[in-house]
Amino acid sequence: MKKRQVVVKRDESSKNATNSSFTVRNVRYGECQKNHAAGVGGYAVDGCREFMASGEEGTNAALSCAACGCHRNFHRREVETEAVCEGSSPSSLGRT
Repeated sequence: MKKRQVVVKRDESSKNATNSSFTVRNVRYGECQKNHAAGVGGYAVDGCREFMASGEEGTNAALSCAACGCHRNFHRREVETEAVCEGSSPSSLGRT
């Protein structure tokens, strides 16, 4: 079973009186980019395809990959941003 690290952040700075909106950012960590042969002057990656947390959210183990043992920062970070508006209709947004 694959575990996926997802971080959801609400950006409520764009709120106004007519509608309620926030930004949802989904963060996914892809393949490992750690160079394991850097010490001998070469270049070799281990082929880990996706970050899988070793432990539960909020623990130190959640920052290390169960597949390759590397820290989460060695994995490529992919951010998906989505703006979500709640409780608004096209007429309240000034559209016709």
